[in-house]
Amino acid sequence: MSDRGGTALLAVAFALSVLSQVLTLTILPLAGLSLAPSEGWTTLPYAAFYAGAALASLPASLLLDAFGRRAAFSLGASLGVAGGLMTAWSLLQWHFTGLVLGAFWLGIASGFSLFYRHAAAPLGAKGKSSILVVFGAAAAAGLLAPTVANLAESVAVPHTLVGIASAAALAHVGSLLATAALPYRAMRRRPLETKPLQGWQRLVWPSVIGAAGWFFMTAFMGATPIAMVGCGLGEAVSGVIAWHVIAMYAPSLALAGLPQAVRPIWIALGGCALLAAAALAFLLATSIPAFSLSTALLGIGWSLVTMGTTLWVHQEGEPSRWLLGLHDGILLSSALLGALAAGIIA
Repeated sequence: MSDRGGTALLAVAFALSVLSQVLTLTILPLAGLSLAPSEGWTTLPYAAFYAGAALASLPASLLLDAFGRRAAFSLGASLGVAGGLMTAWSLLQWHFTGLVLGAFWLGIASGFSLFYRHAAAPLGAKGKSSILVVFGAAAAAGLLAPTVANLAESVAVPHTLVGIASAAALAHVGSLLATAALPYRAMRRRPLETKPLQGWQRLVWPSVIGAAGWFFMTAFMGATPIAMVGCGLGEAVSGVIAWHVIAMYAPSLALAGLPQAVRPIWIALGGCALLAAAALAFLLATSIPAFSLSTALLGIGWSLVTMGTTLWVHQEGEPSRWLLGLHDGILLSSALLGALAAGIIA
């Protein structure tokens, strides 16, 4: 299969994985409110999602070398299917522990799928374009999410949120089919490095800036559904989050047209400025347009930070698998801290 075909399959798989993620993150804060045994446990399912993603980052990286992209990414998607089904069952049975476990498995699947952007880097001579196309394809998830959520909920009546959880599992089935069609090829075509952490210094600042961006994104997105319910706007949560997702991934397609002279560091720092504006907008929000503005700014800022730091990491050549795994692990660990802070912010 050509490099273009491999990029297309990765883009489809990533878009479906993000669709599942959107649906999952729409329901986890609300399900936590309903099922948690006490107020202090409300954000635990949301935090469990990011805990799974953080723990998966390094194993996902190393499995690509051991078994190739097809097997490694298919394993991650399979865990997403299982996590979605466990979440749906837990909502049917009002089982809080099962909800946390399902969220954790869905998080592992998300941790695997985040690595699609690194897998796209070696495809062909236009590595930068491949990264941005794969990442940008997920904007379709934001467009589809409200329709999918409404249809799934109408099918599952009278069981609230069960339909969305089931749709999240089905999205990972689609992702699994796409990754299973990838040709067998280990991501790295040369032997593993004898010094896997060599050159770690060039990843320090991308990891620090990226971690800050992920912390702000998960903290305020975890707080947004809870704050909207508190303002009597619970019915608009899925629509607001959908626009947030479009804002998260659509900028990647625009970045593909930027001149090569634009350095990744400036893209990342521009994202940080937008995240600060999003935090201020959230603190002042009391209406649907205000929350929509906050989440859109949050999505664009996160996109610029993530893409800027990803291009920054790859601009001097592909780092070792250990460094890529540790970089993503730092980002997702920071996301976990943000998820734990969401309840305080809300």
